Amino acid sequence: MPATDVAIGSTVSGLLAPVAAALPAGATVVVPEVEFTSNLFPWLAQVERGVRVRTVPLAGLVDAIDAGTDLVAFSLVQSADGTVADYDRIVAAARAHRALVAVDATQACGWLPFDAGLADVVAVGAYKWLMGPRGSALAYLAPALRERLRPDAAGWYAGEDPFSSYYGPPLRLARDARRFDQSPAWFSWVGTAPALELLAEIGLPAVREHDVTLANRFLAGLGRPPGNSAIVAVEVPGAQEKLERAGIRAAVRTGRVRASFHLYTTEADVDLALEALAG
Repeated sequence: MPATDVAIGSTVSGLLAPVAAALPAGATVVVPEVEFTSNLFPWLAQVERGVRVRTVPLAGLVDAIDAGTDLVAFSLVQSADGTVADYDRIVAAARAHRALVAVDATQACGWLPFDAGLADVVAVGAYKWLMGPRGSALAYLAPALRERLRPDAAGWYAGEDPFSSYYGPPLRLARDARRFDQSPAWFSWVGTAPALELLAEIGLPAVREHDVTLANRFLAGLGRPPGNSAIVAVEVPGAQEKLERAGIRAAVRTGRVRASFHLYTTEADVDLALEALAG
């Protein structure tokens, strides 16, 4: 994917905002009902001007896309429980009804290989699986979509030559996706760049194998069937307290303990967590 199709910013919601603002009054957006709000609030913020947001179970998302759908928004991997969306089927259903596709890949990009070019916009917060500091985010913006967007947040860094557009008119924005760039939080990107280089060097297939293997080791230790995600959510009585006593930090999402496994996780870490939960 060419760099000219990628815009940078600080947050997923900030990168999705111009897409939401470009929806016409009366447009309908279909979103999973437990979607992380960075890919929900930008659409809901348009309700007051006539945009309609319909939430449905993720498992029923494909069937919910119809001739009245203008945009489908979903996370490639759900933050709450690690469910991997059926990307190809969702995109195919959207295309069959000429609907746009907006993907939050924050919980996927960095361990799950996928073709961002199938969607119209793919936004990623780099502080998760891309291992960057908080404050860096990226978005793929398809050329056809960019023609429909207005760069309302344009600043000096969105200029065709940012270092010659510090002062005064006329408006002279970049001709590609950089017109949607937001001025970078410099130190965040100083940390993000080497993290991206490391992931590229290792290769996502190898990262995925490592992460999912550890996730399945954890599931097997709890007597659960294997899955296809690097994120798992389990219901174990007193799980959070047991993990905390063992010095293990874990998140609780929708009432379940969520565990994530990445390059910095080892088999020993998994076994330690299993021992704590058994205790």
